[in-house]
Amino acid sequence: MTATDLTPRQNWTREEIRALYDLPLDQLFARALGVKAAHWADGAVQKSQLLSIKTGGCPEDCGYCSQSAKFDTGLKAEKLLPLEEVVETARRAKANGADRFCMGAAWRSLKDRDLPKVAEMITAVKAEGLETCVTLGMLEEGQAEALKDAGLDYYNHNLDTSREYYGEVVSTRTYDDRLETLGRARRAGIKLCCGGILGMGESREDRIGLIHELSLLSPHPESVPVNKLVPIKGTPLGGSEELDTLELARAIAVCRIVFPKSWVRLSAGRESMSPEGQALCLLAGANSIFVGDRLLTTPNPAMDKDARLLESVGGGCAKC
Repeated sequence: MTATDLTPRQNWTREEIRALYDLPLDQLFARALGVKAAHWADGAVQKSQLLSIKTGGCPEDCGYCSQSAKFDTGLKAEKLLPLEEVVETARRAKANGADRFCMGAAWRSLKDRDLPKVAEMITAVKAEGLETCVTLGMLEEGQAEALKDAGLDYYNHNLDTSREYYGEVVSTRTYDDRLETLGRARRAGIKLCCGGILGMGESREDRIGLIHELSLLSPHPESVPVNKLVPIKGTPLGGSEELDTLELARAIAVCRIVFPKSWVRLSAGRESMSPEGQALCLLAGANSIFVGDRLLTTPNPAMDKDARLLESVGGGCAKC
C-alpha cells in the first residue's frame, strides 16, 4: 500500500505487515496518522461499555481468563443477569456518554435455551438508543440470524493471537472454530468486533501473524480491539511480564494502517497504563475505548480519568 492508497485490502502479506511493524516509530506513526486523518477527520473517539451478563463457570481453558472453571481465580459462577438490571446499566452507560453497549457471557457457546433471554436484552438495549454488541462464545446454525433479528449490531469474537501461537493459550477450541463463528455472524449481516490480546508471551512475529489473519477477513472487522493482557492470579498467564507500551502503540499504528475504515479500540489493560501511555496509543491511531469501571471481571479507568484523557488529546464522542 502506498502512502496515498487508503483502500481496505484483503491481500496483505505477512512480509508487508512486518515491514510496517519494523518501521522507525516516527515513520510508522506518520503513516498511521495519515490514514486516520483521511478516514476519521473529526477525531472522534467511540465509547463502548461492557457488562458481564453471565459471569464465571466457563468450561474453556483460555490461559488469560479469570472466568474459566479450570482455574482457581476466586471467581464464583453466577447466573444470567435479569433483564431489568441489564437495561438499567445500559441507561447509565448512555447517560455517561457510551455509544455502544456490549454484553458478555462466560459460555463456550450460546445454548438455544438462553437465546430468547439474550435476544430480549439486545432488543431492550437497542430501544435505549445504543448500538448493541454481544460476546457469547461460539455460534451454531441459525443463532446469528436470531440475534440479528433481535437488533444486534456487532458480534465480538476475538482470534486472540496468531494461528501458530494459539495452541499455547487455548486448547478447548480451535482457531478454525473461531473463524467459523465469525463467518456465521457475518453471513447473518452482523458487524464484527474482532481483535486479539498482546502480552501473552507471544513474539512480535505472532503479533504480525494476528494482524495478518484479521486482514484476510472480508470485509475487515468493523471494530478491531487491541487488548493488553491483564494478568489474573490463578491463570496460566497470571505471571506474564507486562507488555511495553511502545510495543502496544506500534501494534495499534499498524492496525490503523491495515484496517483504515475500522474502529481500532485501545481495550483491556488501560488501568495499568499511564495517561501518557494511553494518549500515545490514541495518537498512534486508536479511536475507540471501553468506558465504565469494569471490563467483564477486570478493572477499567474511572469515567473522570477518561474524560481528562480525551480532553488532553482532543477526542470527543463518536456520532454513531
